[in-house]
Amino acid sequence: MPDLNLLVTLDVLLAEGSVARAAKRLQLSPSAMSRALARLRETTGDPLLVRAGRGLVATPRALELRERVSQLVEDAQGLLRPVQAPDLAQLSRTFTLRIREGFVENFGAALLARIAEQAPGVRLRFVDKTDKDSTALRDGSVDLETGVVGKSAGPELRTQGLFGDRFVGVVRVGHPLCEGDICAARYASGKHVSVSRRGLDSGPIDAALAAVGLQRQIATFVGGFSTALALARSTDLIATVPERHTTNLREGLFSFECPVTLPTFTVAMLWHPRMDADPVHRWLRGCLREVCADYENHVARAR
Repeated sequence: MPDLNLLVTLDVLLAEGSVARAAKRLQLSPSAMSRALARLRETTGDPLLVRAGRGLVATPRALELRERVSQLVEDAQGLLRPVQAPDLAQLSRTFTLRIREGFVENFGAALLARIAEQAPGVRLRFVDKTDKDSTALRDGSVDLETGVVGKSAGPELRTQGLFGDRFVGVVRVGHPLCEGDICAARYASGKHVSVSRRGLDSGPIDAALAAVGLQRQIATFVGGFSTALALARSTDLIATVPERHTTNLREGLFSFECPVTLPTFTVAMLWHPRMDADPVHRWLRGCLREVCADYENHVARAR
């Protein structure tokens, strides 16, 4: 295999027309440059530079190669140069974000506004997250994902926390739970809508109630938080959903602190390592992180 470093040497030799000047430019000794010229002659089968008086002149083959070699070296240097900051105003790109329902309703508008302001040519494609399989991040069909990081997430994935969350109970305005203290017994005695993407009959809420000797009455099972809240809005069913994840979805409903101890959790963004150094992907991650931070600051000021 030819030594591609010889392309740089040839480019400088043809530009300088002198072994001594080429050696100085490449910070080599004249003898090392002479040896490199000898290798080039052997590789190309042409003398390339020949003596003419006190100087060297290029052969027809060298003249033929000069522009091509110069362009090749320039292209190679461009490929190996550190990535420059993208011109966001001129950027045209579509990103696919795999996000569970409720996240778009809560953060989508602010994220789209921030992106439109900085990079109007960037579009977001939101797709529903129905499971925790990370194959789509690996094969590149999804660029970024949000969710609670669990054991099923691929160990090679990059993650960064966005915000902490907890579960709250939600009922329609006028529901009996809107009045008086809400103890675990009152909470358990009502009829509930249970959220489970996998259709499980029980979960952390049921385990927490069982720990205090109680069992809730589940009237129906649904696959998402927005469906659960829609049912709570128009019936006497009790929904239990993530607080920050569903702020906008819960507007006009009565929310209360769960009377049993439930685990808190962190919502994070996930991406594949191959996108780590991509400056545009890094910018997108920054936009999402800032939108969630702005929301957290807003919540803190409202308290």
